[in-house]
Amino acid sequence: MHTEGSASEWVRRWSHLIPPASSVLDVACGAGRHLRWLRGLGHRVVGVDRSAEAIAACEGLGELLLADIESGPWPLQGRTFGAVVVTNYLWRPLLPVIVQSVAPGGLLIYETFAEGNETVGRPARPEFLLKPGELLAACAPLRTVAYESGFLQNPERFVQRITAVREHPHDGNPARHRLVAGPS
Repeated sequence: MHTEGSASEWVRRWSHLIPPASSVLDVACGAGRHLRWLRGLGHRVVGVDRSAEAIAACEGLGELLLADIESGPWPLQGRTFGAVVVTNYLWRPLLPVIVQSVAPGGLLIYETFAEGNETVGRPARPEFLLKPGELLAACAPLRTVAYESGFLQNPERFVQRITAVREHPHDGNPARHRLVAGPS
């Protein structure tokens, strides 16, 4: 559960995998709950939202972009980030761009509503609800570290959520993506 000002449990759970002092993009950042959390962890934050009110609420946190990413061009073309965070937002045409925005060694943390949510509240329209396995398929170019799909209580909602990395080519030793925060 989250309040308006607190980072989601999923973002808090996996943010330890973001490379130190990364540039982190929050897509559809809203009033900045994740920007605040990630900045507090020492990351440089970039937020994009179509709401001028939301962007104003984030003033002073980092780089802020007012853009309608559903109707206009992607305002961050060619840029990649040490992490990309997306919560409670789905615009299917943007999924490949979001995945491409993860830099080598970077992380994607994505959580949004899934089919079934129409039985408990909003959003209820199919265009805003992920189909079974859809987020996994969209993130296929990345290495999945964690994935969940199901029902959460308090508040009741159906979600899909993924944490995935764009791995660096490595020297034959497997990359170590710690499943819990703590010492390296």
